[in-house]
Amino acid sequence: MVARCSWAEHDELRDYHDQEWGVPVHGDSRLFELLTLEGAQAGLSWLIVLRRRAGYRSAFSGFDPEVVARFSSADVDRLVEDPDIIRHRGKIESTVTNAAALVALRDAGERLDAVLWAFVDGRPRQHDWSAGDGLPASTPEAAAMSKELKRRGFRFVGPTTCYALMQAAGLVNDHHPTCFRARELAHFD
Repeated sequence: MVARCSWAEHDELRDYHDQEWGVPVHGDSRLFELLTLEGAQAGLSWLIVLRRRAGYRSAFSGFDPEVVARFSSADVDRLVEDPDIIRHRGKIESTVTNAAALVALRDAGERLDAVLWAFVDGRPRQHDWSAGDGLPASTPEAAAMSKELKRRGFRFVGPTTCYALMQAAGLVNDHHPTCFRARELAHFD
């Protein structure tokens, strides 16, 4: 039997855990996707969002920020009716706003990738939260990331969402020490 993080017991979460969660991600479009999905998850279970990931990819043009930044209020109205995504107007509007903020970063000669990875000095942090109260909801780095993203015009990027993004995108390795992925990702750059 393979040891995994306790949250990955559900069959649908197992593949995500085993193949994606905590693997370092680079590239603005992929990070934009994860930022969107983590924002959509706020107040919901990750499984609900994961089941709708294909719908998000379709609804948001494969997470092409240039395209999404041009979405109109009519596009937002259409997406609020789309059963393949979380139909929360604020979360949908934040995706459009975040795409525009990402485009503004690019126009200024910066990359979302570089902004996010700067909070861990460009290398995944290795955590061991097995002692004490377990995984935190946020960290000082996630709070600083949240503040910086908000300063740059991003929305739905609170410290908890930023920490979830850091975990999903492999900026931190938060696999439980007994999980087989913790060891596999311990030296991943």
